[in-house]
Amino acid sequence: MDIASAVRDRILRLCSERNITINKLSSLSALPPSSIKNILYGKSRNPKLITIKTICDGLDMTLGEFFSAPEFDSLEQQIK
Repeated sequence: MDIASAVRDRILRLCSERNITINKLSSLSALPPSSIKNILYGKSRNPKLITIKTICDGLDMTLGEFFSAPEFDSLEQQIK
């Protein structure tokens, strides 16, 4: 799994756990729905940290909480 897939999976899991739609997430985060959909559908392969932070703000969580998840724990080391 790559970082973009991990971010996508984490966002989808959080929405599912909180029973919110992507459109509701965009409203909570004050982001255009297209910004979130670009991450989810792979158009944005390298989402900016500020975008992820804004999503976290909308979900009332910290970046640490966002990245403290199995999706990120299982990523392979990029530089060996």
